[in-house]
Amino acid sequence: MDYNYLAELLYPNIKTLPEDMEARYPRRELPEGAKVTRFAPSPTGFVHFGGLFPSTVGERLAHQSGGVFYLRIEDTDAKREVEGAAEGLIKTLATYGINFDEGAILDENGNISDHGIYGPYKQSQRAEIYQTYAKQLVREGKAYPCFTTEEELDELAQVNKKEELKNTDWQAEAEAKRAEMLARLEFTIEEVEEHLKAGHPFVLRILALGDPEKKMKFTDLVKGNIDVPENDEDFVLLKSDGIPTYHFAHAVDDHLMGTTHVIRGEEWLPSLPKHIQLFAALGFKLPKYMHIAQIMKLDEQGNKKKLSKRDMGANMDDYTRMGYCPEAVCEYIMTLLNSNYEEWHMQNPDKPYTDFPFNIKKMSTSGCLFDFDKLNDVSKNVISRMDAKAVTDKVTEWALAFDPEFGKLLAADPAFAEKIFAIGRGGKKPRKDLATWADAKPYMGFFYDELFAFEDAIPDNFTKDDIKVTLDKFIATYDASDDMNVWFDKVKAIADELGFASDMKAYKADPSAFKGSVADISMFIRVAVTGKMNAPDLYTVMQILGKDRTIARINAMIATL
Repeated sequence: MDYNYLAELLYPNIKTLPEDMEARYPRRELPEGAKVTRFAPSPTGFVHFGGLFPSTVGERLAHQSGGVFYLRIEDTDAKREVEGAAEGLIKTLATYGINFDEGAILDENGNISDHGIYGPYKQSQRAEIYQTYAKQLVREGKAYPCFTTEEELDELAQVNKKEELKNTDWQAEAEAKRAEMLARLEFTIEEVEEHLKAGHPFVLRILALGDPEKKMKFTDLVKGNIDVPENDEDFVLLKSDGIPTYHFAHAVDDHLMGTTHVIRGEEWLPSLPKHIQLFAALGFKLPKYMHIAQIMKLDEQGNKKKLSKRDMGANMDDYTRMGYCPEAVCEYIMTLLNSNYEEWHMQNPDKPYTDFPFNIKKMSTSGCLFDFDKLNDVSKNVISRMDAKAVTDKVTEWALAFDPEFGKLLAADPAFAEKIFAIGRGGKKPRKDLATWADAKPYMGFFYDELFAFEDAIPDNFTKDDIKVTLDKFIATYDASDDMNVWFDKVKAIADELGFASDMKAYKADPSAFKGSVADISMFIRVAVTGKMNAPDLYTVMQILGKDRTIARINAMIATL
């Protein structure tokens, strides 16, 4: 068969050659050891938590090595594309510190535009490029057209799946059906001309040369040395509309854009034989591959399962709504990606996670377990290191969007809110009350009269008289100008006067000798002032509330007794 003539029949409008594309997209000039990585999502919905894994790895590897990290939008499946998903994806990734050196970015009007000389960075705009290489594969006898209906193609795909079954009867039936359909792919130039003249659509398939019984040695940077079968599937390169499948576009784009490391989920491992054959057929150098373990979670029965898009925490927008700060989510991801991150962080508590020397060899080869409790611990540590103004600003911004009533209270007097968030902040052991911005309202809402309520009741083993007398005596001696020591001496004096131990050692030595301790006296006052059994330092709370509001709340408590 005259393959050159066949190529012209199939793609008469393609005048460019592979060497034209090589000239259009020159090799990158980068320092030795620099890595070129990419994040190449499909705009089919929200950003999944699992998507932050490969993008974080790609960003770290590229930027730690002085390389390039770029964004490519794989939008070749128009049926699945969601309007606005690509724009939302770019914004979400930026929120979580995933910034690209080049690729598809948002301009000042919020529209996607190309930044860099290796574009277009949307695959739907690269049809000529793919068809140029496809035409060359036809010239070389490595690819052929398949004039079949969509129904027949679907049937063939089902046959391929049946071949994997161990049942011999199914295998025999599958092989017979496949042989029958593949026999129809034996064509002549004249038949091709007739199909084209009749306007019949076609897909372009690669000619598989592999033997599935044979294995190839392959080194994955995460999985290590593995055996993969040779490819024996004549998979589709270009669909009937001339748009490529993921496999073909992946090979062409990663070559032209100079990708050195492909980072993706381990669910793509079965496609590796296809990509190995494709790069070889195209004459391209195969990039290094890293197949990352899937994100797992425990179900209600305590069994591990893949984190699905329906699970809480799968959608990155969930974290914004729940009030997690992006820095905490990013740091949590680092704990999942590298087993030595937490040890490094303990030794470098003041350094950002971006200073951590990310190491491929420290990545887990099994599934990483998603855990909200662990995320909360990480988040508390991150927020505890922020200063009061930063916390005030971030909580206010979040609250205005997701709890407007609370947000307006914060925004009305930022200085007041900042005093509250400054309690216990700083020093070697800062308070860790907040895991999310949503925790702020339960933590400090009592400072605002509009949100104040008696949430906790004093245990009924104390008499109302003891409580009332305590509060009356505290009001009688309270002076807002007292320093903390004088203030607490007055509280201890009330304890002694009412038969409560002011000395905790004496109380612990013989509890039966006292009605209670000074801790109980403080608890009566704390519930009266804050409405809660547990609250920040009581002296500081009163200083922020001021004398009038403090006395008013204590009187309100007395009125209920």
